[in-house]
Amino acid sequence: MPVLDRFGAFIPTTDIVNITDFVDLRAALNNMALMINIKDTGIYTQTEFVNGQVWFPNPAYTSQTAKKPIERQVYRTVVNFGTLPNTGTTNVAHGITFPNPNTVSFTRIYGAATDQAGGSYLPLPYASTVLANNIELSVDNTNVSITTGADQTAYTICYVVLEYIKE
Repeated sequence: MPVLDRFGAFIPTTDIVNITDFVDLRAALNNMALMINIKDTGIYTQTEFVNGQVWFPNPAYTSQTAKKPIERQVYRTVVNFGTLPNTGTTNVAHGITFPNPNTVSFTRIYGAATDQAGGSYLPLPYASTVLANNIELSVDNTNVSITTGADQTAYTICYVVLEYIKE
């Protein structure tokens, strides 16, 4: 039987069922499907993708509200941002369409930038002890915005990952 505990969802690798018993086989296959469906999928595409993460129900909903409290799926999309800015802000459209922006919650906003010529890599956002070297990463209903305090145009490859709940 699959184990779901504080360490995650795992499918046993030892014998889990007596194959001659159809009920046990069906239960084992069902448990495997449940565990596979809740695993965080390692697919990072530029289109919206349900990644397998499940968040607790929206606290605004109760058994008394029109909408019932159900667990919420997390969506993921990757923005190919391009080159980091030269001291300022650059906006790149993320292409996500929110039917109602007031019901969207971001769960993760992160990225990385690569300077191929210099062999240097930065996490985004980036915090430095030198204030001008900090890099801010933000999102609004239309764009991903990156703000730099110094010229960071050597970083020509930049990917930003957005993960969000739509209710």
